[in-house]
Amino acid sequence: MVGNCPVVGILVSKRNSKKRTLRLYQRYNNLDIKLYAFTPADILWKKQRITGLCLQKGIWKQRSLPFPDVVYNRCFNKKLKTIHRLEKAIGSNKCFNKINFINKWDLYNVLNRTTLNSYVPDTFLYNEVNVSELLEKYKLVYIKPSYGSKGKSVYRVELTDHGDTHISLHSLAPRYICRKDEDAQGKLDELFGQKSFIIQQGIRMSQLDHHYFDIRVLLQKDILGEWKASAITCRAAFKHYYNTSVCETVYDAAEIFPRLFLPDKVNEILRSLDEVSVKAAQEAETLMGSMGELSVDFVLDEQRTLWIIELNGKPQKSIYEDLNCYKRKIYSRPLEYAYYLSQS
Repeated sequence: MVGNCPVVGILVSKRNSKKRTLRLYQRYNNLDIKLYAFTPADILWKKQRITGLCLQKGIWKQRSLPFPDVVYNRCFNKKLKTIHRLEKAIGSNKCFNKINFINKWDLYNVLNRTTLNSYVPDTFLYNEVNVSELLEKYKLVYIKPSYGSKGKSVYRVELTDHGDTHISLHSLAPRYICRKDEDAQGKLDELFGQKSFIIQQGIRMSQLDHHYFDIRVLLQKDILGEWKASAITCRAAFKHYYNTSVCETVYDAAEIFPRLFLPDKVNEILRSLDEVSVKAAQEAETLMGSMGELSVDFVLDEQRTLWIIELNGKPQKSIYEDLNCYKRKIYSRPLEYAYYLSQS
């Protein structure tokens, strides 16, 4: 601490993102916290110092700084070497978002053992099942990388009424069509066989003005260390696309839900989203270790039932760019949680 003022280090992966990241969080820093940004390469382990970027009297400066009291990890990582070394130096409960690259298969198994299992679509490891049998059962499945983000390589596979198999990537228009008498399994093995993929029961999604959409709940811990929903939004995909990660529009859910539900149902859905998301975050922490934020992505099926599609350990904050009602909260809450950790 500098005097009684906690020092929080924001760990980022690239040198050129230090200033951008620090500027955002500095703008919403209304606590008595000193902030600096650094990369793993900036850590001088032998000297126990960090070459960090900080703001001093309105000027950005690279300085040799002591280790911070708390580290907020904004690197997208699944390896823990740097975090473990930092924890040895500053304390085991002083780094949050240790791992933020979530293994979808591991997470499915965690959630499936809890009271949330009714919200989770049936999920399998690709190389342990017969896809043709699953298509016969569900008619629609999604195939995703076990480690994936931003909707990359998420395929939609549908068995049509004519017996053909349509394989799509991002858009609904099929990229490949396997006729009824062709070997669809062979084509899929060609695409996914050597890599780690999961296959998920396909949910027939509700639409908003003929666009597929999902519901993202951004969860963050507050100054008391409690999970709270900081933002609930709807991401609408481009027309004729199912991939909501590449979205055309992001809406505040409070603006959209009255178009989808009767007034008394709106509050019920918002309450469910809040409760289910917090429970999912608590369960995810048993797998991932200490976290300060994550997002839970839901879809509504055609009967308006909620399903958890996935969790994201490093939620994209750029999607809130045009939603000023959320901006202060989403950038100030991680600092509140860091302050809470510095006092514990």
